[in-house]
Amino acid sequence: MPRSIISSPLLLLLIVCACSLPFSAALDNGLGLTPQMGWNSWNRFYCNISSELIRETARALISTGLAQVGYNYVNVDDCWQVSRDKDDHDRIVADPKTFPEGMKALADYVHSLGLKFGLYSSAGVTTCQGRPGGLGYEKIDAETYAEWGVDYLKYDNCGDEGLKPEVRFPPMRDALNATGRPIFFSMCEWGVDEPWRWAMSVGNSWRTTGDIQNSWSSMIQCIDENDIGWKVAGPGQWNDPDMLEIGNGGLTLSEERVHMSLWALAKAPLILGCDLRSITQESLSALSNPEVIAINQDRLGVQGHKINSVNGIDLWSGPLSSDRYVVALVNRVNETASRSFKFTDIIDHIHDRRRHHASQPHADTSYRIRDVWARKDLGVFKDSYKTSIHSHDVVFLTLAPVTPGSTESSSTRQAGSHLGSMVAEI
Repeated sequence: MPRSIISSPLLLLLIVCACSLPFSAALDNGLGLTPQMGWNSWNRFYCNISSELIRETARALISTGLAQVGYNYVNVDDCWQVSRDKDDHDRIVADPKTFPEGMKALADYVHSLGLKFGLYSSAGVTTCQGRPGGLGYEKIDAETYAEWGVDYLKYDNCGDEGLKPEVRFPPMRDALNATGRPIFFSMCEWGVDEPWRWAMSVGNSWRTTGDIQNSWSSMIQCIDENDIGWKVAGPGQWNDPDMLEIGNGGLTLSEERVHMSLWALAKAPLILGCDLRSITQESLSALSNPEVIAINQDRLGVQGHKINSVNGIDLWSGPLSSDRYVVALVNRVNETASRSFKFTDIIDHIHDRRRHHASQPHADTSYRIRDVWARKDLGVFKDSYKTSIHSHDVVFLTLAPVTPGSTESSSTRQAGSHLGSMVAEI
């Protein structure tokens, strides 16, 4: 989108000077201790949004059971705003045609359902759809959002006037902090300035990719690009490979499982982007599997990542709390294939990078393996595990240690005790 031009050199000078002032040390809002979960209007509806749509979606989060498993943000993306009120300190104005009751009333309604409310803006003069942006108006916008009861701000990267993201994004962080209202700050600068190197003190999450599209190739590209900065993610600071396309029809059911598995393993934000009023039961099941969600929300908060890829079969893994590991075997090729992995392939790799916060397992440790999607124990294995994976599908596993000397034999291939309590433990 063409950048708008600030007509006044004095205004441009004021913006540059303001953005060059020293920033506070961190976002420090206490939010995002686990990756955020919710819904956003953009992927499915683009600019075709209204107060009625947002209210219906909020109710659908409740009726589908998605709110009960953690999806609690209802976020309005671009095209809700139309102008600034020059007679009211340049306060941002919602579109009176599509949001006639205004944003405070809409936020109040969302809150009445026990949910949280989010809005969109851009760290530029305009948003990506040419609506008024926040550059130079950070203070009044933050105060307005706080007065309206906003809980979440997605801040985009359009209309930038040539200023780097490192300059444009921190002023909004500081303005949000100054309101005294905890507002989740979701940065969306598309990974252009490698935010995993600097954004930890600015946002609760930051986009690492361009916009996801409703296809297998785009989804896989986004998660690959997101893997670069895996070491810096943690409570309060998450890499964001963009919103979920599950339920929008561009992915098969097996591809939706891959999508959900990799976002969960990578501790990515789980932000829905479909029409919840007409979602299929199959897609709803993919989004609401409690064990998958528990992996994403694991209290250890370490981002899983790709260990290696052999003949088009990826091995992704990461540590979980209670000395456990999560493993995703992803088949990128167009036929069913087998893949094995040694437990040392993941344990040594993770410990070598000093990202696992538990003690080093004993060399003789065996692991109880659980199929996360099937929610079924597969047995106790020593040294390695092998399975087959259908094309564009995933085998999603957790590994729990069985310590040496345990009464349970490490050679057992039968299912162990039921691990339904593992969800609560995570």
